[in-house]
Amino acid sequence: MRRISTDITATLCALALLSGCSTSKDQLLSHGDHTMLDVWSKETGGSVSAGSGGQAARQLMDARQELRRPLTAADVQTAPPTQAAYTRTAANEIHRQFHRLPNPDLVMYVFPHLAGTDPVPVPGYTTVFPLYRRLQYAMPGERLEDY
Repeated sequence: MRRISTDITATLCALALLSGCSTSKDQLLSHGDHTMLDVWSKETGGSVSAGSGGQAARQLMDARQELRRPLTAADVQTAPPTQAAYTRTAANEIHRQFHRLPNPDLVMYVFPHLAGTDPVPVPGYTTVFPLYRRLQYAMPGERLEDY
């Protein structure tokens, strides 16, 4: 009895889900003599006629003009040096933009000792190795002094 009720419940759920997906295209897509240009003009506040569409375009252009401002003489004079810092030229390609961070060398003295399976005497010596395994670089402008 329990299995039959489970099967009926599963079937009813499947039918409910499938019926929710069914719709007619006439309900979903409206039909008429409107073109996409008509719909676009209506939704953007314009109209199909040239007179009122031109008026809306003119109002939009006036609103944009209020937001624009002309360049002042100070803006014109400071623009080239500011832009030159971001422009690649032969002169600024010679200089490093990413400076190396300091990686000091450590000096280690190895005392005389015996080494190997047959104890062979090794004289004392000095060796040099960097503190960090990899080289690290600074971002442009982060480190100004050279090392």
